[in-house]
Amino acid sequence: MNGTPRPRPGGFPSTPQHQQARSPGAHTPSTSSTSRRPNVNTPLPDVPQPAAHATQSSGPWIPAHIIDPAQQRLYVCSIYIALWGWKLYDFYNLAIEEDESVWSCMKWCGLDMTFFMLGVPLLDIPWLQWSTSTSFMLFVLHSALDVMLMFRIGIPVQAWFISLAGFLFDSELAISERSVKPGPILHNASLILGKQIINILPEGSAVLNPEKLNFCLNSTVTSVDIPILINQTEPVELDLVRLDFDTNQNETISIRKNELKALLKKARKAAKRTDPEDPLLLRYTVKKPGVYLLKKVVDQSKLEVRPRSTNAVVVKCPQARVKPTGDRRCRNDLSNVELEVEGVPPLYVKYRLTVDRQPRGGSEFQNLQPDEFASPLTRHTSQALVKSGKEDVSWARSHKVTVPLNETLATGSGWEYAVEEVHDGLGNLVSFVGNEEGDHPKAKITGTYQGFEVHERPRIFFNKCNPQNPMRVAKGHSEPLPINYASTGKNRVDTPHRIQWLFTPEADIVADGYHSANAVISEETIKPGVGRIRASDAGLYTLKSVSTGFCEGDVLEPTSCLVQNPPVPELELSSEDIIDKCAGNPIGLRVDMDFIGTPPFFVKYIEQQKGKAKAQPRDIQIGSLKGSIDLAPENTGHYTYTFKSISDAVYNDQPLHNLVLQQEVRAPASAHFIENNRPKQACIDDYAEFDVGLTGDGPYKLEYEVMHNGKRNKQSIVVEGNHYTIKTPKLKNGGEYTVALVSIVDGRECKDTLKNQEAKVQVRHERPKAYFGLVDGKQSIMALEGKKVDLPLRLSGVGPWSVEYENLDTDQKQRVHVSGANAPLSITQQGTYHLRSVSDSVCPGFIEEKASTFNVGWIARPQISIPETASIVFDNGRYVKDAVCEGDEDSFEVALTGNAPFEVSYKQEYKGKGKTAAPRDKDLRAVSGLTTIRADTANAGTYEYTFHKLADSRYDHSKRNFQPLVVQQTINPRPSARFDTPGKTYSYCSRESDGEEVIPMTLEGQAPFYLEVEIKQAGIPKPEISVHRDIRSPKFDLKIEHRKLHLGVSSITIRKVRDARGCTFKPSPASPRVQVSVHDAPTATALEERVDFCVGERLSFALSGQNPFTVYYTFNGETRKASNAATTFRRLAELPGTFTITGLRDSASDCLAPLDLTKHIHPIPSVRLSGGQVSSVDIHEGGNTDLHFQFEGTPPFEFTYTRSTNAARGKKSRVLEIKTEVSHEKEMFVPVQEEGTYEVVSIKDRWCGFAKQVEGVEGRGGQKLLQY
Repeated sequence: MNGTPRPRPGGFPSTPQHQQARSPGAHTPSTSSTSRRPNVNTPLPDVPQPAAHATQSSGPWIPAHIIDPAQQRLYVCSIYIALWGWKLYDFYNLAIEEDESVWSCMKWCGLDMTFFMLGVPLLDIPWLQWSTSTSFMLFVLHSALDVMLMFRIGIPVQAWFISLAGFLFDSELAISERSVKPGPILHNASLILGKQIINILPEGSAVLNPEKLNFCLNSTVTSVDIPILINQTEPVELDLVRLDFDTNQNETISIRKNELKALLKKARKAAKRTDPEDPLLLRYTVKKPGVYLLKKVVDQSKLEVRPRSTNAVVVKCPQARVKPTGDRRCRNDLSNVELEVEGVPPLYVKYRLTVDRQPRGGSEFQNLQPDEFASPLTRHTSQALVKSGKEDVSWARSHKVTVPLNETLATGSGWEYAVEEVHDGLGNLVSFVGNEEGDHPKAKITGTYQGFEVHERPRIFFNKCNPQNPMRVAKGHSEPLPINYASTGKNRVDTPHRIQWLFTPEADIVADGYHSANAVISEETIKPGVGRIRASDAGLYTLKSVSTGFCEGDVLEPTSCLVQNPPVPELELSSEDIIDKCAGNPIGLRVDMDFIGTPPFFVKYIEQQKGKAKAQPRDIQIGSLKGSIDLAPENTGHYTYTFKSISDAVYNDQPLHNLVLQQEVRAPASAHFIENNRPKQACIDDYAEFDVGLTGDGPYKLEYEVMHNGKRNKQSIVVEGNHYTIKTPKLKNGGEYTVALVSIVDGRECKDTLKNQEAKVQVRHERPKAYFGLVDGKQSIMALEGKKVDLPLRLSGVGPWSVEYENLDTDQKQRVHVSGANAPLSITQQGTYHLRSVSDSVCPGFIEEKASTFNVGWIARPQISIPETASIVFDNGRYVKDAVCEGDEDSFEVALTGNAPFEVSYKQEYKGKGKTAAPRDKDLRAVSGLTTIRADTANAGTYEYTFHKLADSRYDHSKRNFQPLVVQQTINPRPSARFDTPGKTYSYCSRESDGEEVIPMTLEGQAPFYLEVEIKQAGIPKPEISVHRDIRSPKFDLKIEHRKLHLGVSSITIRKVRDARGCTFKPSPASPRVQVSVHDAPTATALEERVDFCVGERLSFALSGQNPFTVYYTFNGETRKASNAATTFRRLAELPGTFTITGLRDSASDCLAPLDLTKHIHPIPSVRLSGGQVSSVDIHEGGNTDLHFQFEGTPPFEFTYTRSTNAARGKKSRVLEIKTEVSHEKEMFVPVQEEGTYEVVSIKDRWCGFAKQVEGVEGRGGQKLLQY
């Protein structure tokens, strides 16, 4: 056969060879094929022709006569291997040189795509003729490998191999030093054997209303579905009995086969179950109330199924409503609301009261039933009351009960009663509460609520009018009765009031002040503030009643008002002349006045003097029915008095007719002070003058007197003219002086006494005085320099004052004018101020010498200083502080004088060895006179602190008054210490007694040195400290005391080094260190402290020393030896017994460490149910049988078993019940009577336990050690 055939499914073809390029001695494919397959009788004659045709049309891209196909495959594989070598070389360069990964990944993805998607398919080499999907999958696989290699993503090859090996070779060493698989030991199914299946022979049943529900019907719910539960039966006939509540008669309802089929079909569809043995719940629809009983059930076998004695009670649903009683009430009325509840007693109703849209809380009534009716539901349930169907069921009839609600309407204006829910005696509930949280709240049901508005009651009474205090009304006029409107609330009712009153004329009032028999009743509707009841007729008015459009009101006291019509005022005059007794001349007119009317009286008249054009209007007031006045003008002349009108308490300006009086007056001599409106002011020892005017016929003899402190000084003078000035004697005492005109004698020797002619003089008791007050109890003050200071100046007298003062320090004098008695005296210079003189608006005064001076001083400016101590001294214009070590805490104190708080600014400068830092400005705020400044010791060198600003609470900084202050300090560098070979491990042996290891070190600083090193052993929290003193050389060989080293590897670190300057250096915990390894005999420690183990558990011990180890142990008296390369010795306990490690040897020492580590291995308990066999027992319902358990192990035994459903074809068994029992013996019988499959799922004894995995039971399989 010529050419290379296409690959065939099911195997690889023989290597094709072209006929012209055949190697010597090679066999043809046909020959070889024939020799290998002798059962092929004849070759197919037409195969060579298609093969030759295929070769001509679709052979390799490189013809076979040029390069043999096998040779082409070799070249392709070589190229593939070369590409992988290049790829791994790039991966190595990425790991070493950390080149760019993205470029390398893109390069190799491109090369792989060229190789697999273009190169190999294009060559079309036999056996490498891949399909497009195969090429693409190879490209994707290699691209994923390119990403993992170029981006150095770990390939978990080792984990894959370990997992595969663990799956194939899952075994480990046991105590017997042989490999065993732990699976059979850990999951030994033979430990729990046996199963018992109990079957209960089926028995059908039917139960009416299995959940004992109650049902009710109303106008909206016209039918209900009564549930009927059937089990293990399919009824073909079913009879119900209905007991009527009203007639107590029975009615049989038969449900036939067709209707039952529909009910069964509907029940199966609702239950969605396929098992015909599952219970079904039928729902039969009824529309009449009554008690329903299940009377008869017949199944398919024409046998009656025994029904259980249950019933279903269907009653009328309970109802409740609020009886309508009107929508208006008055304050303090009773609410007068009734709830009507209907249903099966005893009833329960709950209602809610809302006042002004604020709920008052819910109230409820329980156990409501009609009078003389006792419902048996208070003592029994409905199921207990009806069993056979022959009982009296009239107790289930619906009754109506009315509940009155009477509450006093004392508060609020809007009341509403609403029924929330109602229950009947059977538990049926009807709720009238809507969902108020939704977007569409449930509307209130008509009749379940009653709302009404509460109105205030009006109140009226007479204000300031009663029979004892009558109201007077002028004749022919009317006045509103003084009725006061109020209500039972805070404000009056602004709606129209219907007022009824009683009136008796004044002439008909009976003697005791009450109304006569013919009193008139009147009524009028008035709105308060708008209308009024007016009274014009005299008589007794009594308020009888008041009401508004809603409520009757109350009439409060006083209820009666007496109205009177007093007479019109009239006046009668009679007069006589007033004659001067000396001269016999008339000097005035005395007029007697008789009145008719109601006092007080007001009379207006006009006084006209002859010869004067202007008349003088006058008016007088008389408070009684009789009165008199004296008309005595001061000047001589003819006077006419015309009386114009009269008024009293009722009538105003009643005109007077023809009442005129005339007189001729010759006035007597008189004198008066011209200006005596207010008292005069005078100083002590001064005089006072008064001007006096005189009238009459001169010359005059005037008598006056000066009175003071009860003393009178009379004077008499003769005056020729009509004017005289009285000059008082010297007024030597302070106080009030009175100058009174006593009498006057005219030229006819007629003497007249002068009345009410007095003038007063206020004489100052003392002269004005000036002195300085106190500031904080002294006459001195300290103030800020250059600021204005107000001195407390105190003045007595009458202002304004003129004060002259002097600065005694500068001899400067100044006069100021002060308006206030306590006005301050402002100055701007310090010194001693002295008051020289003072005068007020009336008198000159004097200075109080004891308080005439006031000292003013300036508050001292703040100052700064450095207190000199042993560590800081003043030298060469600056303070020098003792040197400290680099990094040490140091500070110095600054003393401040002035007024706290202080604000200090200073500049910090640093100069180190070969470096200088920029100056830093810092601010400091101090609240006391002594503050501490922390010195900067971060770097070695010289620090200078220059204080250049200072201010306190009184003064700001002043360059003119401040001298900078400098503090200097030197910081010494810290010493250092280091190991010459950090990280090196020095070996120690615990048996060596001489020659500790030497660790070379280098020290820097000023010798001698003090060195502390820390020796820390792994696992020991407290390290050892090794101290080395007086080290004179910077090169030091550290020797560790042998007693401070412990077994194992110890870490040596430098803890502290101190040089001769006292400077200390403590390296960080992460500083370089050395290791010291101390070897000793190996030890073994149990990883678990417990001694008791179970078969299948692992005994693990931690080995310390140099691996590999040799472990010597005994098991059940047999001595064994085991080699262990790791630091953990672990063996699987495959058999029970006693395991003891007796010795241990490692590779670092030749000593054998004796050990005594003992562990006890206990067997796993086992249990057999039904002798370890699967048994099946059939029992009748109500019967029982025993489960027989047999145990092996150490008592007590605690075991758990399950009861599952018996397995059915196509269904999984499910766990119904889990129980746990305890047995102190090795055998136990447990009685059971429930159907199911019983099997043990876990067992445990005194030491161990085992559980198997069962679906539906929580827990994990396997065994474990139990602790009691």
